[in-house]
Amino acid sequence: MVNSDIIYLDYNAAAPIRPEVIDIMTEVMIEGGNPSSVHAIGRKAKSRLEEARSLIASAINCRPQMIIFTSGGTEANNMAVLSSDKKRLITTTAEHDSIRSAASRFSGKVDVVSVDRNGVLDIDELAELLKSDGDNTIVSILYANNETGVLQDIRMIADLVHDAGGLLHIDAIQAFCKIEIDFIALGCDMMSLSAHKIGGPQGVGALVTYEKLPVLSPILGGGQEVGRRGGTENIAGIAGFGKAASMVSLSLTKMKTLEVWRDQMETDLLAHSNEVIMLGQNAPRLPNVSMIYMPGVPSDTQVMNFDLDKICVSAGSACSSGKVKSSAVIEAMTGEDKIATSTVRMSLGWGSEKEEADQFVKCWIKQYDKKHKYQSADIKESNSQSA
Repeated sequence: MVNSDIIYLDYNAAAPIRPEVIDIMTEVMIEGGNPSSVHAIGRKAKSRLEEARSLIASAINCRPQMIIFTSGGTEANNMAVLSSDKKRLITTTAEHDSIRSAASRFSGKVDVVSVDRNGVLDIDELAELLKSDGDNTIVSILYANNETGVLQDIRMIADLVHDAGGLLHIDAIQAFCKIEIDFIALGCDMMSLSAHKIGGPQGVGALVTYEKLPVLSPILGGGQEVGRRGGTENIAGIAGFGKAASMVSLSLTKMKTLEVWRDQMETDLLAHSNEVIMLGQNAPRLPNVSMIYMPGVPSDTQVMNFDLDKICVSAGSACSSGKVKSSAVIEAMTGEDKIATSTVRMSLGWGSEKEEADQFVKCWIKQYDKKHKYQSADIKESNSQSA
């Protein structure tokens, strides 16, 4: 991590805020103003708001007016799923907590599509579900899984959904600025984004949606965001989001380097042990992340040992009240609790250095060898007692 003795390898949880983002946010906070005010300071705030909207729209190829600013990705996901006029929801067994929670409150029928061992959804199962009541259905899918980085074929899914008359919402929060995103080319109807995954501030996100769709926020107020989401906009945060989005070309260039480092790291671990499993390695996935199974060592133990070595990793999603628990995503992929409870996620980002990935490998091997040493000692003791 930049300017720190701590090695930060948890970018999929939250990327450190880019210095350029801090600078623009500071300027905006000093300026002040409410974008709904008609005087000069209010007009300046409004200008900042619309400039950010245009920057984000340019980064994903959509019209600025399609962007509704929210308090984050979770709110955007909830808006998409819970405020459409559809009476049926189809999602998968490997979704983010915010979609799983929204599904539990969905007023209509909910169908869940399985994923294979690589984390890729069963396209035939989805097609079969869409044969009935398709025009009354909204499908919500993670573009890039937040834990494994596994990518879904959104264009293929979009064609299936639209042929059936349904709507497609994608959660592109992890994908944004890690791979190229073209809203129009993907063919989705709605897309969720979040600032803090790309070097922007926490507490800011967006739902991208066609203006004709009946998407309304449960937050009512003074008609902000063209009447689609009430409440005074977080201008400083939104300006920071726009700045981070404007740096997408830098992010994508860095991702090419990170993929090389990530792949070498995985090669080193696989060379050290034939027990290690890289979840999702055989599917298309994001270039910066690796979800790694270490047999016999619980996830929370691994996370604590990494932390003692001043390395920050996680056991999966960071949106679960700070708890280290079994990964529902990995369990959906493998069906094996022992794997789901013994994995950690390493994710690189804009401030990462090659030496940090190397240190992760050293710490992982140290933990693995310690476990193997004790295991070998237990086997020898057991054999001697049997003799």
